Amino acid sequence: MKSLDEINQSLAKTEEELARLNSLRTKLLARITELQQEKALSSDNPSFPQQSVILASVTSQSTQESKIALFRSLFRGREDVYAKRFENPRTGKKGYQPVFRIEWDSGPFEKQKIRREDRECLPVTEEVFRNHLLGANPQDKSKHDFTMGIYPMLPDETCWFLAADFDKATWQEDVAAFLETCRLFNVPAALERSRSGNGGHI
Repeated sequence: MKSLDEINQSLAKTEEELARLNSLRTKLLARITELQQEKALSSDNPSFPQQSVILASVTSQSTQESKIALFRSLFRGREDVYAKRFENPRTGKKGYQPVFRIEWDSGPFEKQKIRREDRECLPVTEEVFRNHLLGANPQDKSKHDFTMGIYPMLPDETCWFLAADFDKATWQEDVAAFLETCRLFNVPAALERSRSGNGGHI
């Protein structure tokens, strides 16, 4: 049987190895994000065609894949993590939280087994975007609404898009002026109605 000192030494070494692997994982995820950005910008990559081409070709009759490609071209962020909207019926609290392979609320056993900082984030996939556009995840037995959130700030502190929120009484006129300015400076811009219907985002 091992002595207490031997156990402590083994424990310390194991914790060091885990810290090293966590650091390596963070670096590899950042590298994956960089390579995905390079892939997206590649002229011969069909997955993310230029936004203007997509906007011109997608209609209500287009395939799901075309619509998802359009959505992904407008809302591009980190690929290694995404968030999910939640509503707590008991407290009334609403917001977004990252999605993990094993959720924090999976039960007391999981809370003991995996530390919060060691949980693995789920990556963004075409299925996640499809579920967002459908408003539901077919695999979710609870049948809760599904709204994804993206993390637009990339690990290197750059981003693919900016969002401007318009919610004053004159929001429609403000949006028109903003879009015209974008057009004059050849900045791609798209308008969406806010969830409340009393405003918009560009």
